[in-house]
Amino acid sequence: MINPEFWIRLGGIYFLLFGVFHLTFWRLFEWPVRLAGIDRINRGIMQTLNVCLTFLFFLAGILLLFYTTEVRHTGLGRTLLAGSGLFWLTRAILQLLWFPLRPALSRGLLILFVAGAGIFFTPLILMISGIH
Repeated sequence: MINPEFWIRLGGIYFLLFGVFHLTFWRLFEWPVRLAGIDRINRGIMQTLNVCLTFLFFLAGILLLFYTTEVRHTGLGRTLLAGSGLFWLTRAILQLLWFPLRPALSRGLLILFVAGAGIFFTPLILMISGIH
């Protein structure tokens, strides 16, 4: 579990699972009905952002799973890890700012986003500290 490659691959799986989760948004959040109440532009923005984010989740997941060595040994790969950690840390902060923490699901998502940040920062810390 100390091996950075383990954490990089785990990050790939993490991204792929979030990609799959985002594909369910139309049904899960009843978007055809609920988004009908907002104007066409904002409805389009919401759905477009979700589709594009889903695409990036799948792309990042594939890169981390199939190019693990390159991610570990290149500056570009380490930047991808750092950026991914910052992405999930930012998402955790936004969960605190824009969503009520009262529902258990919201607290669970917060924990999941903080864990995501940890998944991506861990291999960086291991590599910086020289642990292989």
